[in-house]
Amino acid sequence: LFAALAVPLFARLHAQESKRDYLTTLEADRIRDAELPALRIKLFVEFAADRLKKFHYEMARPSSERMRAERLNSLLNAYTGCVDDAAELIDLGRERQDDIRAGIKELQKRAKQFLPQLEKLAAEGTDLALYKDTLEDAIEATKQAQADAEKAAKELAPAPVRRKPS
Repeated sequence: LFAALAVPLFARLHAQESKRDYLTTLEADRIRDAELPALRIKLFVEFAADRLKKFHYEMARPSSERMRAERLNSLLNAYTGCVDDAAELIDLGRERQDDIRAGIKELQKRAKQFLPQLEKLAAEGTDLALYKDTLEDAIEATKQAQADAEKAAKELAPAPVRRKPS
């Protein structure tokens, strides 16, 4: 009986781990330790920004390296995963009616910074053929996350106003 129950559970846990293989162990721990959904959203946005920064760093390095295409695509895929996870948490928080306003604001603010960077890479990026498809996915994920955040911001009730006792 235990084996029958344990196999599906371990399979599900492994699937969740592999889904987030773009996070370091420390980052995964920070996500796990974050108690509030808004904080998790902020962390995923922070990690997305980190991946984009690393991508720009890799672009500035000499291009004659063998594994360059793999590294560039891996960083863009990690960026996309972080943005997708942040958007997924917004949807989940909206369904549960959690207070995710701070996470939404952070995603809205940062997506406005991310999108021009990605679009500039699509227009002027060096070695674009190496990562074009992955870049298009990253742009689409950013636009979708931005739209999800806008929709959630409109749907969420405003924060309660605290009145001073008279």
